[in-house]
Amino acid sequence: MPRPAKGARLWLRPARKNDTGKTTHAATWVILDSGRQHPTGCGADDRAEAERALAAHISEKYEPPRRDRDLHRIPIADVILIYMRDVGPSQVRQKSLGERCERLLSWWAGKSLADVSASTCAAYTSSRGGKGGARRDLEDLRAAIRHHGKEGLHSGDVRVTLPAKGGPRERWLTRDEAARLLWACWRTREMQRRGRNGSPGEALPTKRWTMRHVARFVLIGLYTGTRASAIAAASWNVAAGRAYVDLDRGVFYRLAVGARATKKRQPPVPLPPRLLAHMRRWRDIGGPDGYFVEHHGEPVASVKTAFNRAVALAQLPGRVTPHTLRHTAATWLMQAGVPMWEAAGFLGMSVEVLERTYGHHHPDHLRGAVDAIAARPGRR
Repeated sequence: MPRPAKGARLWLRPARKNDTGKTTHAATWVILDSGRQHPTGCGADDRAEAERALAAHISEKYEPPRRDRDLHRIPIADVILIYMRDVGPSQVRQKSLGERCERLLSWWAGKSLADVSASTCAAYTSSRGGKGGARRDLEDLRAAIRHHGKEGLHSGDVRVTLPAKGGPRERWLTRDEAARLLWACWRTREMQRRGRNGSPGEALPTKRWTMRHVARFVLIGLYTGTRASAIAAASWNVAAGRAYVDLDRGVFYRLAVGARATKKRQPPVPLPPRLLAHMRRWRDIGGPDGYFVEHHGEPVASVKTAFNRAVALAQLPGRVTPHTLRHTAATWLMQAGVPMWEAAGFLGMSVEVLERTYGHHHPDHLRGAVDAIAARPGRR
């Protein structure tokens, strides 16, 4: 009687040595499947990453059934996998989609389409802790179920109940707060303890300015209202994946070279003269990579940690994040009385969103009603 196949599994392939006893190949994790070995690229100490590689291997190997069946017999995992294979490759942010789908697969494992209800969606929201993240995950689940239905792979109505949208964030910086934040970024230096005779000694400042790259980030954000990812990718060199700044014409092309436009609009924007002067100076003293926001000569993927430290040093109240700079730019434009359509074009958002979120800061907000009341004759 033939022995049943064991299925895909991990195996720690031992280190290999040559005739002299010298190690030529370190021990690595490989996937054994149907008599073949599939490398994972993970060393002996990286078991967790090897297990993720095994999960990805099994997922790619598994082909979910594509036929009309009863809701009780259709695993949600199959619905999500079909969505990732059919729609995932066309998504701009595939990594983020994969992370959200991984969370969905983990929680909804073992459940069928018939289990999708208001109560199970509420339970998922509770498991995520925050409504914002849960809502975005469930939007993907809803999209996956709709795709499954449009393909004729199930019959019946399946409704995903989303948590309520959170209100718009009202936090923006005053001019004084922005100055305090910039000053904290500009003057902060590295502290080192200079010990003597085995004692740690007093912490004294060095000549290394550790947060001046954040000051550049803040200036670009306040002057242009650009999203954090585009600021981090801003460069005076044209290259794929970079947001190009034409310092001769004074134009910031915020959409990265080679990237597809999404509903998160990133139109080109003219640079204010003061910021343009700063950016030209940064280019003259900059590194070979050509990024405006660099740390130790390397471009930064995120400034969240350093930004949070700067906020603490500046003692700014409330929740202030890198995205607060965009809120601040929009608010300042409204307070300055800039026409709605012009400010919306500058920020890369619709007039409707700008008016709904920031319109109350505009000096003309409800001006018609005020003028009408003022024009009424007083009582005698």
